[in-house]
Amino acid sequence: MKWNLEWLRTFKAIYETGTLSAAAQELFISQPGVSLHLNSLEAFTGYKLFDRSARKMVPTEKGKLLYNYILEPLKKLETGEQHFHKRSQEERVTISVGMCFETFQYTLEEHISSLPFNLIIKFGEYPQMQHDLDHGLLDLIITPQRGDQQNLVYRPFSKERIVLVAGSKTNTLELENLLHARKIKEAAHLLKQQLWYSTAADMDHLRNFWKKHFGEHPDFSPNFIVPNISSIIRCLGDGVGFSIVPDFLCAEAMASGKIKQVWEGSNPLENILYFGTRKKTMYKEEIVQLEGLLEKKWDLVSQK
Repeated sequence: MKWNLEWLRTFKAIYETGTLSAAAQELFISQPGVSLHLNSLEAFTGYKLFDRSARKMVPTEKGKLLYNYILEPLKKLETGEQHFHKRSQEERVTISVGMCFETFQYTLEEHISSLPFNLIIKFGEYPQMQHDLDHGLLDLIITPQRGDQQNLVYRPFSKERIVLVAGSKTNTLELENLLHARKIKEAAHLLKQQLWYSTAADMDHLRNFWKKHFGEHPDFSPNFIVPNISSIIRCLGDGVGFSIVPDFLCAEAMASGKIKQVWEGSNPLENILYFGTRKKTMYKEEIVQLEGLLEKKWDLVSQK
């Protein structure tokens, strides 16, 4: 039996990064694959090469000895690989991005065909996006929530203001008079009697807005549960009803008069929006291009 060169490359990556997950990201293989390589190498050598702790893989004395022995030969092989590898002029990298559906639709969708690289868009909940980014399944996420993963970096780039909107045919005069007179409890009571739209996946906007401005949990159920915020805006357009949505998503509909902003509160509820990336990535150039495109588009949408 002979040892496999990939076992040694995996061993070197674990030694230098300190964790199985970080080694997997560096090698672009799965974490179970990293574990399999290490287990195979330890079985071949007959020695334990790392002490496994909750946060870090600590090399044993045999592990240190093996690392020092293989380091220079592996560096020479890697240099040779870079020098002799034939690259196709048409080779395109693939970037995976996590964002909510509306963000994609309002900012990036129209630019897809002009991008000089392949793009995979994934929709989902923000904690899952952070998990996928940390484990190398995504390269960039757009999120109002910051995680605590040590391998991730969050850069603020914009804000979204959460507002109360209504369809253009909704009679809001009584409500607006109550709000103007700062009769908040009476306004909340009146709102509970109205028709409401929300989404199945995300009730956070409604709950957070209600708690901040009315000081209580919303104890009513929306009348219409639709797939996403874009659906809410289309349903409200030229109709009757209320919803709580980010202002940038309904800027175009408000400008055209299909819906109207009713109230943002005396102290508006705002979320900071972040670009989330890994500290180390081989797609830095493509990610910077995407971030620049999104920032520019976000500014244009917000100004409408």
